[in-house]
Amino acid sequence: MVTADVSVLRTHRGRDIRAPRKKRSLRLKVALYSAPLRVVLINLSWKLRMLLRMKLSAAQIAAYDSDGFLVLEDFVDGTSCDRLRARAAALVRDFDPEGLVSIFSTHEQTRTSDEYFLGSGDQIRFFFEENAFHPDGTLRQSKEQSINKIGHALHDLDLVFDKFSRTPEIEQLVSDLGIDDPLLLQSMYIFKQPRIGGEVTCHHDATFLYTEPLRLVGLWFALEDATIENGCLWAISGGHKLGLKSRFVRAEGGGTRLEVFDDAPWPDEKLQPLEVKKGTVIVLDALLPHLSRENRSSRSRQAYTLHVIDASAHYPANNWLQRLADMPLSGF
Repeated sequence: MVTADVSVLRTHRGRDIRAPRKKRSLRLKVALYSAPLRVVLINLSWKLRMLLRMKLSAAQIAAYDSDGFLVLEDFVDGTSCDRLRARAAALVRDFDPEGLVSIFSTHEQTRTSDEYFLGSGDQIRFFFEENAFHPDGTLRQSKEQSINKIGHALHDLDLVFDKFSRTPEIEQLVSDLGIDDPLLLQSMYIFKQPRIGGEVTCHHDATFLYTEPLRLVGLWFALEDATIENGCLWAISGGHKLGLKSRFVRAEGGGTRLEVFDDAPWPDEKLQPLEVKKGTVIVLDALLPHLSRENRSSRSRQAYTLHVIDASAHYPANNWLQRLADMPLSGF
């Protein structure tokens, strides 16, 4: 069974990407004028100018703390979005699904927990939409139109995804949000296929990716315009203050189980759509309740998600997503 070309990236520019990376430092050439505190930055590259422009303001950080999410338009240029989409298409094209029927259920209580899923924390693996198959197990349409997502170590095992995931802009963003010693935990490419793109019920990321204390940031990159019609995100502003409701963990003896701490229903009446343009990143607090509805339109809604934790926090051994010891987490 072919799962992916996971040997694509074991070394990158002469280094082992699994080893922690040294922090980048910025040296800015400045000219000081007589006016108090006036600084002019000169000879800056486009990337450095973008980095300075993308540094979060106090007002943005306050909004994130209040709402539990932050929408940053034009965070990624269109060319980078297209490059990621092309690479995902190539990965699917080279994927042989014969003998594999691993469906990613978008409902927590029926989430597929087979070994293929549980072993994907340090792999590139493919998961089908729930409605992709006929009753006899054959695909209703081509595999390219049947995949729900690819996960969960694209950022470490593929050159294109590594480059997209490890930029100065993203490093600065998570630093501004208080992640002092970042580790890139999980990446997912989500297709939200036309007409069969499944619903993802209301949840918060901490249910599936938990640390003690909770030091997790989710980044949701829109690679295409996301609208109500094609299944954009919906979120409950301020809902992150409701606390942790459940954890999806590995069960003793194999499989998984859902530990429920609060079974009160989500206040769905407070959900608001987050319609965004291509190139936008939506920053998600670990406890923010959010969902996406079915895509019954003729357009896909492709997105890339990246979750970053702080190395200072404890990552429990019963979290469903785990890695083998020979592939530890790394930062930027």
